Amino acid sequence: MSFALSLATPFAAPFFVKAEAPAHAAAREALLDAAMGPGRTRKSSEAIRRGRLPAEGLAFVALDSNERVAGTVRLWSIFAGRRDGRPVPALLLGPLAVDPALSGAGLGTSLMHRALAEAAWQGHEAVLLVGDPGYYERFGFTADKAADLSMPGPFERHRFQGLELKKGALAGANGLVVPCGRRLGPVAVTGVALTRAA
Repeated sequence: MSFALSLATPFAAPFFVKAEAPAHAAAREALLDAAMGPGRTRKSSEAIRRGRLPAEGLAFVALDSNERVAGTVRLWSIFAGRRDGRPVPALLLGPLAVDPALSGAGLGTSLMHRALAEAAWQGHEAVLLVGDPGYYERFGFTADKAADLSMPGPFERHRFQGLELKKGALAGANGLVVPCGRRLGPVAVTGVALTRAA
């Protein structure tokens, strides 16, 4: 069944947040297009994600009881500027999206709690994002934690926010957010171009 067809079919509760698998990729991309529109690939955050894989173990989907993708969130390895001449490791969260038909059902909150708990459990110390302050403040994100940092390309300063999973993790960090971590790379397998972590 195609994802477009599943959008016309009501989702079946309950919903589960699980680690994203390669089989979820097409449905995830269709969901992001539906929830965020065609301009989503032109955002500053996308410039950081382009050509990279999410941080290990930090990509999640919300699935209904029929295993259909109803929501998605991913976190990406970055350097949040520099402090004392050294890069500051952090994560960039996004995009977070839920099928528009399920807006207000709590799936975004569930995805956020799972992603942040897993990031903390893995030992990550800080998370940045660009998003609606009214939504993300409930998870502890504030613009002041990202005040001395900037994104590549245009971004709205009041929407650029940070969360310290370890107290003081972003203190003194300043400068440009840049990508780091796993890259996508081509692998030829029986004439089919696939991707792998480099």
